[in-house]
Amino acid sequence: MAGKSGLNLLNAAPLDAQLGKYTEAAAWLEPMLREFGPEQIRDWAESLGQELFTGSSGRVFPRAMKASPLLRTWLARLEMMGVGLRRGWRWTGGEFFFATPDGPREIRPGVCVLALGGASWSRLGSDGAWRPHLEQRSIPVNQFEPSNMGFDVAWSPHMRVHFGEPVKNVALRAGQQKVRAEFVVSSHGVEGGGIYALSRALREGADLTIDLFPDLDGRDLLHRLSRQPRKLSVSNRLRRALRLEGVRHALVMECLRPLPLDDNCLANALKALPVPLRGPRPLEEAISTAGGVAHAAVDDGLMLRDWPGVFLAGEMLDWEAPTGGYLLTACLATGYWAGKHAARYAQGC
Repeated sequence: MAGKSGLNLLNAAPLDAQLGKYTEAAAWLEPMLREFGPEQIRDWAESLGQELFTGSSGRVFPRAMKASPLLRTWLARLEMMGVGLRRGWRWTGGEFFFATPDGPREIRPGVCVLALGGASWSRLGSDGAWRPHLEQRSIPVNQFEPSNMGFDVAWSPHMRVHFGEPVKNVALRAGQQKVRAEFVVSSHGVEGGGIYALSRALREGADLTIDLFPDLDGRDLLHRLSRQPRKLSVSNRLRRALRLEGVRHALVMECLRPLPLDDNCLANALKALPVPLRGPRPLEEAISTAGGVAHAAVDDGLMLRDWPGVFLAGEMLDWEAPTGGYLLTACLATGYWAGKHAARYAQGC
């Protein structure tokens, strides 16, 4: 699904600069990211014949700008190595029962790696339906929550003409976090890269404010406003002094009315425009999920402490990260780590 929009495979930033994106999970993800992180993922993709390039934002994509060439080559390599692919099988519980195109099946593997995804892509199979199977074995699974998602705003009818428009050249703040990024005004509220980068803080209750003029300080704004005739309406003074128009002007009129008459108050408000969020969009609309199997439930090799021989990888584990290559990087890193330790377990090492 990610490949439909370019397959942002990794990020070009140095790994040390990327670790903070994983917040408190960075401490236990770091060994995995250092063993199979951005550099190793780049080498792996290129070994599958995929030429990569780095975009202006530091995101790294296959030159083909889609996932299918890499996926086809990867699957072909696995099959040549003797991997058997059983498509259309769905785990229904137990150890292990499956619904298959040929009817129910049970298998008893000596070792298993589960990589069943989070809970926000049900049409692709990542629906979190595995959760009860683990909870039946008393394995702690933290509640799924949306991550990298939009937020609801109760827009007035006046905003309808701006639905779908990007808001560019702004800075967004939630709590102690601030990002310089754009976002989109949608029929439901707000979404896009700038919102996703702050989604955890906003989900946890931080207020969203927007700096509409991140290249100007409050004194600059105050000076420009004070030069406008007082007989003009505040709205017209904003247009003339700051060329505030379109969706940016609409946001001010929507979120700030009644507009402050005092120029200093107005300038300060333009540097921290409050957007009244009503809550996150539903889980099924999220790009990724927070929650999943608690870190304490697995050992250093990602094997379940209460189910020997069963290893976990990817979004099944409770960690989250913003978009920008960090999600796929950690999924691949944990997959490599779990697979390596599963192989050692199978060999009695």
